[in-house]
Amino acid sequence: MSEAREPLRHIAIAGAGQVGVLAAIALKRALPMAEVTVIGIPLDPTAFADHAATALPFTLRMHDRLGIPEELLVTRAGGSHRLVTRYLGWSGEGDRGSFAYGAAIDPALKTAFAREWGGGAARGTGVDRPAGSLAEVLADAGRFAPPAPDDPSPLGEIEYALRWNPPAYRDLLIAAAQQIGVRYLPDDIAGGEPDGQGGFGALALASGARLPTDLILDCSGPATRLLSAVPGYRREDWSDFLPLRTLMVAPPREPVAALEDRFSLRAEGWLGEMAGRDGLRVSLGVTHTVAEDAAQRALGGEPQIVLPAAPGCAGQAWLGNVVALGDAAATFEPLGFLNLDLAHRQLDLLLELLPGRDIRPGERREFNRRAALMAVAVRDTLATHYATPRARAVFGPAQLPDGLAIALDQFARRGRLPFQEEAPFLGEERQALLAALGHPQGTPPQSRAGQEGVARAAQQEFAEKAEAALAAAPPYREWLLRVLEVNRAPGG
Repeated sequence: MSEAREPLRHIAIAGAGQVGVLAAIALKRALPMAEVTVIGIPLDPTAFADHAATALPFTLRMHDRLGIPEELLVTRAGGSHRLVTRYLGWSGEGDRGSFAYGAAIDPALKTAFAREWGGGAARGTGVDRPAGSLAEVLADAGRFAPPAPDDPSPLGEIEYALRWNPPAYRDLLIAAAQQIGVRYLPDDIAGGEPDGQGGFGALALASGARLPTDLILDCSGPATRLLSAVPGYRREDWSDFLPLRTLMVAPPREPVAALEDRFSLRAEGWLGEMAGRDGLRVSLGVTHTVAEDAAQRALGGEPQIVLPAAPGCAGQAWLGNVVALGDAAATFEPLGFLNLDLAHRQLDLLLELLPGRDIRPGERREFNRRAALMAVAVRDTLATHYATPRARAVFGPAQLPDGLAIALDQFARRGRLPFQEEAPFLGEERQALLAALGHPQGTPPQSRAGQEGVARAAQQEFAEKAEAALAAAPPYREWLLRVLEVNRAPGG
């Protein structure tokens, strides 16, 4: 029998943004006896993951596991729900498509009915199609409430994401971290003491303190301050695949309680609009060729922040005893809300492969293999947006990753997608995203061989589910106001 390994005793996390604090909570819960210390180095304004105001459904499940209830995010962090993402103009002027999460899209999207009536607008016609998912039905009607675990209605089939106010969300995470004994040092990193195994046995802080370390999480943002100091570090450049170079962010506008967010493709670049209780967040992604005055007109005014976008990832996110998460591991534009999702899925992978004090090479290799697959899948998902004909006209022709070129070919010729390991979306979701962006889809052989009437039956089943979902869901704005009123502090 193998002997039990000595567990990690000292874990240091460089970065007190929302990525680093959630990582601290996760590691402290996994190893309650370990000393987990967050070093409060200055927050990098170009760290898209640390400033993200939303993520994908995976993050809600991770929150639940870590004892951060959704109700708390709604009542104390400005939380609101997203059911669908609208894509406007990606395949041509006036085109509209919708992307929903989860398997509630399956009954329609696997039939001929969906190919003809898959939601959004018929290409080039401006004629609305029926909704292609239950989530889209509810978003169109402005009706939703998170279902109870035993809710028999179709609401239980719907996956959804949550938005929040980033400073309030971070404050909530800090309170949760302090409650379970995570230590916080408002300091900076001056250097590291080599441990003789390619990592650091201790960190030297700017205050003169020395912090012993068995495992280090680099959550410092794009500078990758610690991982980049480890021998063997290299960075992979994604700029050939992702042409965006600058993100312009407008000041928050009037609050919007909507169940959808939008990405519109315009002549200047893509315009992102994310609803929120603290204001509509609007951003514009452009290349270096767009004139400043044209960009400001598209944004609707002068930007509050202008951020450079230098897409790429660490060749290996775990070297020695240093593991990079968030923008330290991969930096890319916030198109599709993937920044925090990748950080959280890579954190979940680290928890799955959590080492002892004697870190074994096989653990690093497996983490690096799967973390790299996650990063590549995100890169390919983003590149999917820039591969539409209209996006190529706006941003210029970007190079297609090999895997994406194969996927688009299979989608167009056979109506299918090859399996992609560690992808951020299910196969059905990936197909729905391509359809929303206007990529042409072929007819699967299974559909051609199907019996007549199958599509009609699926259409009837979908209509019945949609009616039941609408009956079960209250108007979202009314539900949200009621929840906030019930949870209002006395005298508040």
